[in-house]
Amino acid sequence: MNSIRKKILSFTTIVIIIMSIIWIALTFYNYKTQVKYNDILNRYLILSDVSRSSNQVITDLNNYMNQSTPGNLQKLESSKKELESSRYEVFQVRNEVNDFTLTNYINLMGSLIETTDRLMGLERDSEAAVKDLAEITRISNYISDMTLTLIDMELKTHEPFYRGIMEQSIELVKLAIWMVLLTSLLLLLATYWFSLSITRPVQQLTKAASELAKGKFDNEITVKSNDEIAFLAKTFDHMRTNINNLIQQIKEKAKLEHELQQNKILLQESHFRSLQSQMNPHFLFNTLNTLSKKAYLEGSEEISDLLVSVADLLRYNLKQIDRSVTLRDELVVVNQYMQIQKARFTDRLQLRLDIDDSCLDVAIPALTLQPIVENAVIHAIEPNINGGVITIHVKQKDGYVEVRIEDDGIGMSDEIISQILMERQVQTAGHSTGIGFSNVVKRLRLFYESDDVIQLESKLGSGTAVLLKIPEQRGEKHD
Repeated sequence: MNSIRKKILSFTTIVIIIMSIIWIALTFYNYKTQVKYNDILNRYLILSDVSRSSNQVITDLNNYMNQSTPGNLQKLESSKKELESSRYEVFQVRNEVNDFTLTNYINLMGSLIETTDRLMGLERDSEAAVKDLAEITRISNYISDMTLTLIDMELKTHEPFYRGIMEQSIELVKLAIWMVLLTSLLLLLATYWFSLSITRPVQQLTKAASELAKGKFDNEITVKSNDEIAFLAKTFDHMRTNINNLIQQIKEKAKLEHELQQNKILLQESHFRSLQSQMNPHFLFNTLNTLSKKAYLEGSEEISDLLVSVADLLRYNLKQIDRSVTLRDELVVVNQYMQIQKARFTDRLQLRLDIDDSCLDVAIPALTLQPIVENAVIHAIEPNINGGVITIHVKQKDGYVEVRIEDDGIGMSDEIISQILMERQVQTAGHSTGIGFSNVVKRLRLFYESDDVIQLESKLGSGTAVLLKIPEQRGEKHD
C-alpha cells in the first residue's frame, strides 16, 4: 500500500532530482566556459606582463644610469628577474598560429636582458653605452609592438570562441526559458495528477458519506486507490454493509412484530368467537338431552336414543377435532353416526364390521372414519334406491393396522380419485358435516408424516374401497 506520506516524499524527491539535474548541467557548462575564459585571460595577462616588465626594465635601467645607487641596482635586478620569469611564462601561450612570432618575441626578451647586462658593465657616458641604451629602448618598443601583435593574434584566434560564447549565452537563455517552461508544465501536470490522486478518493468518500447521511445504504462504496483513503473507504463500506444489514433486520423484526400483533388480534377474535360458539352447543346439548328425556318418558325410546346419539356426535365433533384418538373411539362415533342415518334409511343402509380388537388402541386423528363413512352414505348409498352396505375391516398386517372401508355404491371416477389424493377440494352434490374427504387425506398425511397412509380403489358402478395404513402407535384413551 502506497501511503500519502510516501507519495509526497516520492513527488518531492522527483522534483529535487529534476531541479538538481538542471542545476548540475548549467553549472558544468558555466564551469567549462569559465575555465576556457580564464585560460584566455591568463594568456593576455602573460603577454601584458611581458610588456610591462620590459618597460619597467627600461625605466629602472635609466634610473640606474642616472644614479648608480644600490637601490636602483636592486630595482633593476628585480625588473630583470621579473622579465626573465615572464619570458618563461610566455611559452604557455604558444600555439600553431603564433609559433613564429612568439619565438621572435622570446628572442627579443632574451636580447633585452643580454643587452641590459652588457650595458651595466660599460661606462655610462661611453659611446657603446649610449648605443646599447638606444638598442635596449628599441628592443623594448619592439616587444611592446609585438605584444600588441600577439594580443591581436590571440583575439583573432579566440574570436570564434568569443562569438560562440555569446551565441551560446543567447541559446542558453532560450534553453533556460524553455526548460523553465517545460519544467513548470511538467510540475503542474505532476502536481495536478498528485493532487487528483488524493482529492478524488476524498471526494468519492465525501459523496458516499453524503448518500449515507440521506439514508441510502444500498450503493457500494468503491475508491480506486492504494493508500490510507482506500483502506478507510473499505472500512466505511464494511460499516455501511453492517448498518444496512442491521436496518434490514430491524425491518424484518418490525414486520414480524406487526404480523405477530395481527395474529394476536386474530387469535383473540378467534378465541372470542370460540367462546361465543361454545354457548350455542351447550344450549343445544341441554335441549337435546331434554328432548331425549321427554321422548323416553312418552315411550318413544328410539327417538330418545337418536337424540342421545346426535348429542354425543355433536360433542365429539366439537371436542376432538384437534386431538388424536384411538381407533376404538372412531368406531364408536361411526356407530353413532350410522344409528342416526339408519333412522333415515331404515333397511336400505347396512353396516358390517370385521374388527380385530387387538388393533383398536392405535392412534388416529379425530374424525377420520366418520367423514369417510359419511361420504359413502351420501355419494354411494343415498343415490341408490335399493340402498347399500358399508363394510369396515380392521386387521393387523405387516407392522401396521389396515382399515378398509368398502361400499357397494356407484363408485368414483379416476379424475375424482386423483383430485382427492392431490388434496384438492372436490365439488360434489349432497350434504355433509363439513369435513371434506380431501381434508381427511391431508390430516392423515400430516399426522403420520407419510403420503402412503391412504389409498382409494374404485370403479364406476362397482363401489369404492378406502384403505388406511395406520402405523402401530398406541394412542391415548379417551372417554
